[in-house]
Amino acid sequence: MLGSPSSRIPDPAAAMTDAPEKFIRRGARPLADVVARALTPACRKRGFATVDLVAHWPDIVGPAYAETTAPDRLAWTRRPPGLIEEETHEPAVLTVRCTSAAVLRFGHEVPQVIERINMFFGYRCVGRIKIVQLPVARIERRARPVQKPVSAAAEAAVKAEAAGIVDDGLRAAVERLGRAVMAGR
Repeated sequence: MLGSPSSRIPDPAAAMTDAPEKFIRRGARPLADVVARALTPACRKRGFATVDLVAHWPDIVGPAYAETTAPDRLAWTRRPPGLIEEETHEPAVLTVRCTSAAVLRFGHEVPQVIERINMFFGYRCVGRIKIVQLPVARIERRARPVQKPVSAAAEAAVKAEAAGIVDDGLRAAVERLGRAVMAGR
């Protein structure tokens, strides 16, 4: 019989709502993910969709302007009604805070900075930079702690382990890590 309780098929959606939520452990999360999640709402108020431009600003502008400039606001033009996202859009105007000593120099290098920003994002994100002469918040960087010296035998063991790595940069990083691990013992 179709109407009898024994012939009813259980509803999977009802079973899912009654079940308690299960917590899945994924291990440690990178600190950058946690910080990015915390900073994203503040960045969105200033026009930045993500924290990437603010976080990678020193990499984009280089060491010459990393300490004297900072991105302040990203202003997008309003999209006309009927224009869909896939169609071309107007690039944004990036407002950059700049110290008085660096305004003139930075002003001459704006086209290169726009190029670097657009290369960083992979599309034409910024079309113009507006320079505002305001103080830049300086982030004081702590000096790296001095690493304990390792014995000659430990140094030789680290070099032997990393000898098979072809890439020079990767091999140097693995050797630094190995020395840090051996110094901690």
